[in-house]
Amino acid sequence: MSAEKSRHLPRAPAGFEAIPAPLHHASTVVFPDVATLRARQWQQHEVYTYGLMGTPTTVELQRKLCEIEQARYCLLAPSGLAAISMTDLALLQVGDVVAIPDNAYAPNRELAHGLLTRLGIDYWVYDPMRPVVFPERTRLVWLEAPGSVTLEMPDLPALIQAAKAVGAWTAIDNTWSAGLAYQPFSHGIDISLQALTKYQSGGADVLMGAVLTQDHDLHLKLKYAHMRLGLGVGADDAWLVLRGLPTLRLRYEQHDRVTRALAQWMKTLPVFEQVLHPALPDSPGHEYWQRDFSAAGGLVSVVFAAEVGQARVDGFVDALQVFRIGYSWGGPVSLALPYDPATLRRHGAWQPGQSLVRFCIGLESFEDLRADIEQALESAGLSRFSPPLRSGT
Repeated sequence: MSAEKSRHLPRAPAGFEAIPAPLHHASTVVFPDVATLRARQWQQHEVYTYGLMGTPTTVELQRKLCEIEQARYCLLAPSGLAAISMTDLALLQVGDVVAIPDNAYAPNRELAHGLLTRLGIDYWVYDPMRPVVFPERTRLVWLEAPGSVTLEMPDLPALIQAAKAVGAWTAIDNTWSAGLAYQPFSHGIDISLQALTKYQSGGADVLMGAVLTQDHDLHLKLKYAHMRLGLGVGADDAWLVLRGLPTLRLRYEQHDRVTRALAQWMKTLPVFEQVLHPALPDSPGHEYWQRDFSAAGGLVSVVFAAEVGQARVDGFVDALQVFRIGYSWGGPVSLALPYDPATLRRHGAWQPGQSLVRFCIGLESFEDLRADIEQALESAGLSRFSPPLRSGT
């Protein structure tokens, strides 16, 4: 390379080494000569051709995510939903069926209903808590463990077997486990999806998703869609997720520990008709969580009796002070959101008028979070509420 060309390029100082991963910004990637330009192909693994297809910063993040989940390949996307969309568009074509559990992340279902059907792709919503036989045209089966709001834990091996019986790929939204509490590839799942927005980032300040695989041909199908859809991520965002990874396990264990303690305490409060958390013995699918998972993350949901009324439930949420009102989880601040459970599960056995509140536990202390729930129940007039006895109980 001539001096005229080289003098405009940044150089790393000799002898410099630091703990954080280097941050590489690039749209244009420069080549030393035409032969190198022609030899590099974007389909190749960890080859630099253009900033959209990766820089050393994004490749380092992909490598570390593969280490966590024991994957071979990783693709980054601008959000978890973008990663879902990329997977659908990479693997499905006219006449195919995608199967989605009815307690899955709602935008997954809405994507199928609102966009995929317009492209000639059918979708089928199934009950993940019952034995299932997938339609013959099913090409992709989405799994979610547990449901991200109602928190039922399905029998994943049974669902995987049912998918394989019709020759379908399996893709799990593994965000709840952060890749730490569940290793999907050791269980025969084809694709693992992570919303890096949550635990991996840990700061509630980044949007990003990841799609991880072990099979090379499957990875190339996904990578083609990734490239043609232009799903690049910014180097600064990738660097922020890299910064969060060294503390991922410690933070996850703290979320898990405090959430379990809160779930156990919530069980003692008569105002909550049901407490949903996979580690509780009476939570739906507890036995499957106990068999397949090593931890339980930072989500817990409570169901209020219909007699409480939505207005008082909303008043309870409004009265929370440590908990904030907002979507997502895995960040430092605890969150709460009210839901109508009947709108979440097509097959769920919910009574009319019941209300559900999902708590996403941050990094505050158990004592502070318990006190906040107590004062909010008092403020909403629910601290002494006891649900009426029902017939047959």
